Amino acid sequence: MSWAAHELESYLLHKHVRTKASFLAILTGCLAPDMLTKLPVYGIELGNLVIRPDDPWEYHRGWPGAGFTHSLMFAVVLGLLTLWVFRSREWALGLFVGTSAHVLTDVFDSVGTMLFFPFTTQQYSTGMWAYAAQAGRYGDAAAYYGSLGLVWDLFWLTLALLGFKALRARYFFDEVVTSDPAWGWLRRRLHLSDRVLLALYRAYFVYGACRIFGWSIWVHLVEGAPMDWTWGGPYWVDKVTLEPTPLPELAANTAVGLAGFVAAGWLLWLLVGRRLWEAADAEHRR
Repeated sequence: MSWAAHELESYLLHKHVRTKASFLAILTGCLAPDMLTKLPVYGIELGNLVIRPDDPWEYHRGWPGAGFTHSLMFAVVLGLLTLWVFRSREWALGLFVGTSAHVLTDVFDSVGTMLFFPFTTQQYSTGMWAYAAQAGRYGDAAAYYGSLGLVWDLFWLTLALLGFKALRARYFFDEVVTSDPAWGWLRRRLHLSDRVLLALYRAYFVYGACRIFGWSIWVHLVEGAPMDWTWGGPYWVDKVTLEPTPLPELAANTAVGLAGFVAAGWLLWLLVGRRLWEAADAEHRR
């Protein structure tokens, strides 16, 4: 899924989380799995030196590689580390929710994600559009916005517009600011007015929407790329597809992965998480 859609989903997630969670943490979580992985996939050029993995998709989503960042356990560990270091329930929960959402929504391309890593390396994918990060930033953008990826982005934009209450000033000051002391810190340390804070909050929505239309205009009007409405398109890109896993093997891998994830998550909560959660609450009351 594009970064534009990941940015838009953060507004919807914050609105529907039924307890206090940091919007900034949810937004960070929605982008976190790609922050340290997507740039090398596209290639880093330092003069004559080009840093790029031999198999971009394996580095980005697979194992061995950085594919562990696209797993639900990564979201759990990230949340626990945040709870331990910063003693913030709102940021721990926000990072967990945002990162989990990124992992789940990335299953729609032709490579998908290892949802239950490290308990299984099974890739889960619907194959809705082509994974084409190996084609570079512009090739990837052309493939995404020349396929059902554009429909997926417009779907999230529509949901965000239907939930427009999350963009209102009242919601921001009553729900967003009160759920995260970071906004108060920005107000005090940087002397930002409420109007500027509200503009910052809305900025990622505007930025995400503009990215969708900007890339779409570039792909279709500037580059003249054809639109492919078929599942798994576009037909004209050299996409990465994985061999389908036989149903019995998929079921076995899913059973092992799900059981391992639930058991590990429960043990982490009993041994570490609950104590950190209570400590964070006690510190907040002081």
